[in-house]
Amino acid sequence: MRQAANPKSLALLALPLVLALVAGCGGDSASTSATTAAPSADSFPAADGKTLEQLAGEGSETDLVVAPTQQVFNEGENRYGFGVFTVDRSNVPDAEVALYVAEPGAKAQGPYPATVHSLETPPAFAAKTTTQDPDAAKNVYTAEVDLPRKGEWQILAMFREDDGSYSYARVPSALVGKFPEVPQPGDRAPEMETPTADDVGGDLTKIDTRQPPSSMHDVDYADVLGKEPIVLLFATPALCSSRVCGPVVDIAEEVKSERPDDAAYIHMEIYNDNDPNKGPRPQVRDFNLPSEPWLFVIDADGKVSSAIEGAFSKQELEDAIDKADADSGVSPS
Repeated sequence: MRQAANPKSLALLALPLVLALVAGCGGDSASTSATTAAPSADSFPAADGKTLEQLAGEGSETDLVVAPTQQVFNEGENRYGFGVFTVDRSNVPDAEVALYVAEPGAKAQGPYPATVHSLETPPAFAAKTTTQDPDAAKNVYTAEVDLPRKGEWQILAMFREDDGSYSYARVPSALVGKFPEVPQPGDRAPEMETPTADDVGGDLTKIDTRQPPSSMHDVDYADVLGKEPIVLLFATPALCSSRVCGPVVDIAEEVKSERPDDAAYIHMEIYNDNDPNKGPRPQVRDFNLPSEPWLFVIDADGKVSSAIEGAFSKQELEDAIDKADADSGVSPS
C-alpha cells in the first residue's frame, strides 16, 4: 500500500516551481501555434563521450532562463517539461533547444530536442482566472529524456541560434526516484471519492477556484473508476504556485467540450476549503502528490495510463485519452 504524503509537503515542495516559473511567466510575447515539432537531433552537437562542461564549451552562455515544470522523475524515459524565458520575464515561444543529461562527473547523454506546445485556448474556454493573470504560462517545452538510474542527473540546455552557433543554459538537476509513491502508468489507480456539485448544494466555489468554475464536477471518481476512462486533473487555478493551473484547466474544458463521451472528466482542487494554510485535500494525499498541477488519465480497467506533472497541451491530453482507450480496448468516438 502506498504511504500518504505529508500534509504539508505539497506547499513546501512546490517552492522550486514557484521560484522558477514566477521568475519568468510574464510578458506579452506572441503565442506559438498549437505544436512546434522538435528540431532534428543532428542540429545539435553530438555527445560523443563529452562531459556537460565540454559541451558547454561549444557555445556561449545565454541570458535565457530554463525553468523546469516538474520535480518527479523515474528511472527510464521521462517527459521533461520546461519553460524558456528572457531575463525580463517574457515568454520565449520559438527557441530551438535540446537537453543533455549526465550523472555527476560522468559522460553526457543527448541531445534530446524539445517540442513546443501552446497552452492557449479559444476565448470561449479561457477563464478569468487565466486571462486576468499576467503571469499565466503561454507555452511549455517537452523533451523525452532517458534517466536510467536513480540519483542526481545534471542537465544542460543547448540553444541553436539563427546563425547556426550555440548557446547554453544550466538547468536545475533532476533527482530520479525521490518521489516513488506518485502513481505511474501501469499502476492501479488509488481508490477514493471526489466531491461533486451535489455534495456542495450546487455552490461550486467551495470545490473550485476557477472563475467561472469548471464543468468537471458532475461525477464522483469512485463511481466511474474501473468502469470507463477518467481524466483526473489536480489543479488550483486561483492559487497555483506554478502559474499553469489556469491554462491546463481551460485546455481540459476545451477537450471535454469536443470529446464529452470519451472519458469522465474530473477537476480536483488542491487545498482544504481552498485555503493553502489548511493543507492538501485528502485526494491529493491519496495520490501522494508533491506539487501541482497533475494530470492522470486512467483507463477503463482502473489503471493509470498517463501521468503528467505540470503544464500540458491540448494535443497531449487528447493523445493521453486515445492511449487510455487503446490500453483498455475501447474505441474512441
